[in-house]
Amino acid sequence: MIKLTAITRSFVEDGREFEVLRGVDLQVSPGEVVAVTGASGSGKSTLLAIAGALDAGFGGEAVVAGQPLRGLSPGGLASLRNRSIGFVFQSFNLVPAFPALENVMLPGLLRQGGGEPRDALRVRALAALARVGLAAKAHARPARLSGGERQRVAIARALLTRPALLLADEPTGNLDAVTGEAVIGLFGELARDGTAVLVVTHEERVSRAASRVLTLRDGRLHP
Repeated sequence: MIKLTAITRSFVEDGREFEVLRGVDLQVSPGEVVAVTGASGSGKSTLLAIAGALDAGFGGEAVVAGQPLRGLSPGGLASLRNRSIGFVFQSFNLVPAFPALENVMLPGLLRQGGGEPRDALRVRALAALARVGLAAKAHARPARLSGGERQRVAIARALLTRPALLLADEPTGNLDAVTGEAVIGLFGELARDGTAVLVVTHEERVSRAASRVLTLRDGRLHP
């Protein structure tokens, strides 16, 4: 589901170039939960953005959900993200003016060509909220939700499109122990259904549940 080969990524700051990724190789298969750990600033989120077709400024080769990312148009990248990839962002990325239900529906509402009727999307969005224990908060806007609840809305949104690949950036960082364990269990359920899951995390409880744990250090992945 993910095949990254010799991935490099550099950024320029104050006129100096900083190499964040220095030849990363990574493969994630359907049914796997792979956790990537590493110090803050080691490039974990950058790696996740490349795997999620959000960052095109990399060197090397990246194939995601059977699609080589190099050469895809912006529209092609957007379509790949919408149809095949679910994202759980550390900063939630919820729309403040929308209630939880409409935030979860958003990927379906934005899909071009072959979109579902709004009523069908609503049913699936409610089911996704119920799966993360938030059916009762469907009509609450993000400002009325706790950090942990907002995180679960973000997870429900990622599940809406039944993605082949789920990418999560610190998905349990804002959750209490019980809710965090439930979310980790949900990732395991998705993997058993054939979803590939790539998680960036600092938390040992996430790493313990993963099929593999890799550490990003000095710009490379280490077992």
